Amino acid sequence: MKTDKMLHGKGKGPRKRWTRDDTELFLLSLPTLLWYAIFAYLPMFGIIIAFKVYKLQPGGHGFIYNLLHSDWAGFSNFSFFFSSNAFTMLLKNTVLYNIAFIIISATVAVGGALMLSNMRNKGASKVYQTMMFLPYFMSWVVIAYFVYAILTPERGYLNGILKSFGVDPIMWFQEAKYWPFILVLLNTWKGMGYGMVLYLASITGIDQSMYEAAVMDGATKWQQTVHITLPSIKPVFIMMLILDCGKIFNSDFGLFYQVTGGIPRSLYTTVSTFDTFIYQAIRTPGTPIGRTAAASFFQAICSCTTILIANWVVRKIDNENSLI
Repeated sequence: MKTDKMLHGKGKGPRKRWTRDDTELFLLSLPTLLWYAIFAYLPMFGIIIAFKVYKLQPGGHGFIYNLLHSDWAGFSNFSFFFSSNAFTMLLKNTVLYNIAFIIISATVAVGGALMLSNMRNKGASKVYQTMMFLPYFMSWVVIAYFVYAILTPERGYLNGILKSFGVDPIMWFQEAKYWPFILVLLNTWKGMGYGMVLYLASITGIDQSMYEAAVMDGATKWQQTVHITLPSIKPVFIMMLILDCGKIFNSDFGLFYQVTGGIPRSLYTTVSTFDTFIYQAIRTPGTPIGRTAAASFFQAICSCTTILIANWVVRKIDNENSLI
């Protein structure tokens, strides 16, 4: 009777013992657990700064003492941020730029991976893959110098080309209308190699017998791509899409601040995002730290919400490919 209950899922099963494999896996995961505990979860204590009027207390006490003994501000820091004149502009720039980044980067990465996987010369494919992956390792500070060398008004390479064709030089760092295209181009160029490697690894793992059967049935390369390759990489594509949705309210600080040369006033309304606003607010003397913390906390809440919404939508459409 007891055996029947265990087979049918009734009653308590045999107690599992801690094995040597469990110990090895725990030790392997311990550095990662410590890293997240120290650098991800422990700093979350600072969230209360967004609800405080942080002031230094007399007596030369430390940060935690000053924080705990500062007056509560409630949601006044948030209301100040939401009612500021820059909030709508920052929200629009941050969200629209990230939507463009997600759509264009995913399209380029998938298209590049498909082209590289279909190349007959595998040696050349490896060379192209390495060349496309190299910009991912470059710092935005280095890229900013290249951009300045190309776009500087006086001796920039691009203005030199325009002059050779009899076109007046363009003051690139004063013309805001060009920068959405420049930022999207740079973000795509820098990140396409990383995305291509992910999709190319997924394509490499596809069972080759499926392609062989398709060739025997007379399927063309396009038909193989549509009916075999794309459905096979769909789980990776959806996973990357969900993770990217969690970054819609964040921006790459190096791209928007370093490349633009510190966001000059002529470009402020075009390239400013939440991250650059918080950085500039911290550098501004007299700005209460609670207000900048409230803006950062707002970003975190929105990012968590968007990734959960994206996962919920995916779960409703295709439950097998949802993350949670």
